[in-house]
Amino acid sequence: MLTLGIETSCDETGLALYDTEAGLVGEALHSQVALHAAYGGVVPELASRDHIRRIVPLTRQALAASGRQLADIDLIAYTAGPGLAGALLVGAAFAQGLALALGRPAVGIHHLEGHLLSPLLARPAPDFPFIALLVSGGHTQLLRVDGVGRYALLGETADDAAGEAFDKTATLLGLPYPGGPALALEAARGNPRAYDFPRPLLASPGLDFSFSGLKTAVLHAVRGRPMGEQARADVAASFQAAVVDVLCGKCVRALEQEGLSRLVVAGGVGANQSLRSRLVDAARHRGGEVYFPPPRLCTDNGAMVAFAASLRFPRPPEGTGAFSVRPRWDLTSA
Repeated sequence: MLTLGIETSCDETGLALYDTEAGLVGEALHSQVALHAAYGGVVPELASRDHIRRIVPLTRQALAASGRQLADIDLIAYTAGPGLAGALLVGAAFAQGLALALGRPAVGIHHLEGHLLSPLLARPAPDFPFIALLVSGGHTQLLRVDGVGRYALLGETADDAAGEAFDKTATLLGLPYPGGPALALEAARGNPRAYDFPRPLLASPGLDFSFSGLKTAVLHAVRGRPMGEQARADVAASFQAAVVDVLCGKCVRALEQEGLSRLVVAGGVGANQSLRSRLVDAARHRGGEVYFPPPRLCTDNGAMVAFAASLRFPRPPEGTGAFSVRPRWDLTSA
């Protein structure tokens, strides 16, 4: 079965083709980073308009890369939520229109389920069950995953997600957009022990997160003080170390609580090299393993949508027609 995956939840337009026999056979991606950089964040209306401009050329590009034709597609999958309402509608409307023209079914996929299952595209792939750390955009969650569609939420953030904390701290330090990668680069030159930032909820029972207090601590550390290059690097490194300590500590606690040894990390923050290194060391120390998606699939992309749909629907469902998007959508209800 050949599935076309369409991702337009925020500021990446991603198209990909996944064949259940041949694997990922074609993909195309456009990032809107340059478009939104002048505003220091994503402008929803601009994001939607850019998806409209890009989606047809990127579909053609993905098809050309795969050597397939539109008529070869068996199933069309699109991100139905969560995300920006206007951006989601672009992908959904295009998917349903194409499905109607081709006489093929179209299905909506949960954005976070795409991230959650994307490490299964790597080799070796993890077996079920496992603990999943989802650190994508505005989401930081720990889940127990017993199979496709079988997700139990163990903990989540009460306020800022880890990615949001990275972006907001980068803004405080005057770093360019997007903040997360820029801060990680700055942290590589700094001393992670220069500032004793808090590790919110790390010593508390449970598996929930909170990062707004850490962000406030950084604000107090830099307010009214000159920030030379080394001082800025030290703040970045100390902040990153605090986030990594919290994420790593909660992941180990989740593994112990559920009696599991496999950890899957997915989402944009999962590309952070410091986090990857610490999680691998922590898992090995207790005889476990950590699985990551390929680096290019950490951020939003069409491949994760096509792949998730192929697992959800081993046979194409029947029918096309009315559709809706869900800007807010609980993964455990997907």
